[in-house]
Amino acid sequence: MWFKNLLLYRFSQPFELNAEALNEALSQHAAHPCGRHELTSYGWVEPLGRHGSQLIHATNSNLMICARKEEKVIPAAVVRDLTEEKVIAIEESEGRKVRAKEKRAMRDEIMHDMINQAFTRSSQTYAYIDAKGDWLIVDASSPKRAEELLVLLRKSVGSLPVVPAATQQSPAVVTTRWLQQGGAELPFELGDECELREPGEDGGVVRCRKLDLTGDEVQTHLNNGRMAVKLAVEWNERLSCILTEELAVKRLKFLDIVEEEAQLEDIDDYATRFDTDFSIMALELSRFIPALMKTLGGVTPTE
Repeated sequence: MWFKNLLLYRFSQPFELNAEALNEALSQHAAHPCGRHELTSYGWVEPLGRHGSQLIHATNSNLMICARKEEKVIPAAVVRDLTEEKVIAIEESEGRKVRAKEKRAMRDEIMHDMINQAFTRSSQTYAYIDAKGDWLIVDASSPKRAEELLVLLRKSVGSLPVVPAATQQSPAVVTTRWLQQGGAELPFELGDECELREPGEDGGVVRCRKLDLTGDEVQTHLNNGRMAVKLAVEWNERLSCILTEELAVKRLKFLDIVEEEAQLEDIDDYATRFDTDFSIMALELSRFIPALMKTLGGVTPTE
C-alpha cells in the first residue's frame, strides 16, 4: 500500500481512540451499495479489501482507514436530450410553451426513472492516522476528496480536531528561493520539473519539464517576478514528489532504495505484504514530513 499523494492534517488534540474503538465507531457508517433511489453512497470499507475483516489496519501507532464512494452514472447529455424531446412533443401536441419549472420537473422525473437502470462506479480514498506524530494523512489529489473523508470520519467518531497543515514560511517562497540559489536545502534536491506563475489572478504560467532548473531559462522567469508554485524534489534519495504552494505532496514515488528494502521480505501472502509495505511507508513518511515542515520554517501551531 503505497500512497501517491499526501494531503496533511494536523491534530490539535491527541487522537485517543485505539484500533478496537475506532473499528467499532467506523462500523456504524460502513459502506453499502446505492439503494434503489440513491444516486450516491459513501462509507467505510476494509483497507485490506476481501483479504480483511476489520475497517482499520493497525501498524504500530498508525491506523489505516479506507472510504468507498459509489455513484450511479446517469449521463447528463442523455437526460438533456430526453427532456428536450419531451418538451418538443408537449409543445407540438398542446400548442403551448413549456415553462422552466415544468421543464425541471420533467428532467427530475427522467432522472428518477433512469436511476434503477444506471450503472454504478466506485472509488476509494485511503488515509491513515499517525497518532504518535499527531498527523492525519490522506492519499488524495484534491482537497474536496479529502474533505469527504474527513466529514465521514468526524461523523463516525463524533469529534475530529484536525486542521490543514500550515507552515511558518510559504512553500512557494521557499521553493522559489531554492531555484534562485541553484539548489534545495539538504537533504532535499531539485528535480527536473516546476511550474512558475506571476503574482495575481491573471498571472501567466510557465511549466517546465525535463529541464535543468538551475539554467538561465528558469532564472529569467524568476527575475521577471514569477514564483515556483510547484516544484519537483527528491528527499534523502528515498522518495520524490511534486511540492505545491498549498503544501500538498503530489506524484509521490518511493525510490529504488526503499522498494528494495520492501522486497527483502519474500512474502506471498497479500495481508502480510500489505502490512509490510504500510509499515515501511509510514516509517519513511514519519521522517519525511517533519523534515519538510522544518525546511519550511516549522509547523504553524494549532489553536
